[in-house]
Amino acid sequence: MATKVKRARLIYNPTSGREEMRKRLHDVLARLERGGLETSTHATIGESDATLAAAEAVERGFDVVIAAGGDGTLYEVINGLAEKENRPTLGILPLGTTNDFARALAIPRNLDAACDLIVKGFTRDIDVGKVNSRYFINIGGGGSLTELTYEVPSKLKTMIGQLAYYMKGLEKLPRLRPIELLMKSPEIELHEEVMMFLVTNSNSVGGFERLAPEASLNDGLLDVLVLKRCNLAEFIRLVTLALRGEHLNDSNVIYFQTNRLEVSSPDYVQLNLDGEFGGTLPCVFSSLKSHLNIIVDESGQSKYRRRAGVLSNAFKLDKLDL
Repeated sequence: MATKVKRARLIYNPTSGREEMRKRLHDVLARLERGGLETSTHATIGESDATLAAAEAVERGFDVVIAAGGDGTLYEVINGLAEKENRPTLGILPLGTTNDFARALAIPRNLDAACDLIVKGFTRDIDVGKVNSRYFINIGGGGSLTELTYEVPSKLKTMIGQLAYYMKGLEKLPRLRPIELLMKSPEIELHEEVMMFLVTNSNSVGGFERLAPEASLNDGLLDVLVLKRCNLAEFIRLVTLALRGEHLNDSNVIYFQTNRLEVSSPDYVQLNLDGEFGGTLPCVFSSLKSHLNIIVDESGQSKYRRRAGVLSNAFKLDKLDL
C-alpha cells in the first residue's frame, strides 16, 4: 500500500530576513518536495494576511503548515490555527530579527537545516497563550519597553536586524514612565506602579535567553515577570542581571507562574503579543496546554537542555509518517 503523501502549505513573509525567502524559494520548495512534502505557497501581502492564509490551510485539509518569517509572521499563523478544531502540524522557518520562539526550540537559523528538520518531522505538543480572543506562542506584555517591537519600522529591521531594537530602546529610556497595574490570579493579587510586565511561554524573550529560566513549553503554565517602578540606573542594573539570569530575586522584580491572569489598569496600556500590537488593557491571560503540535529538532533538544536547563525531560517526540 502506497504511503500517503503529506501536503504542506508554506506561508512566508517575502520581506523577512533581508528577503531571503523570496530569493531562495525555489531551493526551499525543491528541498521539501525531495523530502516527501507536496508543498504549495502563500506570500503574505499585509497585516493579518498570514492569519487568513493559515485558517484557509486548515479548511483545505493541509497536513502541515509552515510559517516562514519572523516572530510576527509566526504570531499571525498561530492565530489562524489556534481556534480550529483540527489543527495541522506546524513547521517553522525562522527568518526574522530575533526569532525568539524558534531559538527556544533550538530550530536552526540556517534555512537549509530548518527545511531538513521539517522533513524529518519530529514533533512536540506545546502550550499556547490566549489573551481575550487572541493567541500568542511566546510572549505577551505591556509597558513602554514592550512597545519597541512594533515601533521599529520593518525596513529598519530588515537593514540592520536586532540593532534596530537597541537603537529604539536607547531612544526611549529617558522617557520611561510607570503605569498603575492591577493583577489577579489564583496565586497572587497585586496593585503596583510598574515599568512593564511580561507573560511568557518560553525562556527566550527579546534576545534574552534567561529572562524566564523556569519556563517550560508544555507545563500548562505562564511565567509572569513584573518590573516595579524604578529609576534609570536601577533599570540598567536589572538588564545586566537579566543577561545572567540573576534578576528573579531582585526586590524590583515580581515573578510567579499561573494558568490564568486578569490584568487591568486605569492608565492607557497597550498589549504586545509576540512583538505585535495586541490591543489594550484590561485583558485575561490563560494557557492552553499542549494545544499545538510543532516540528522540532530532536537532536538539538538535549543540547538545549544542557545549555539553558529549562526544557522538561518529560516531553514526548513523535515521528510524522512522511
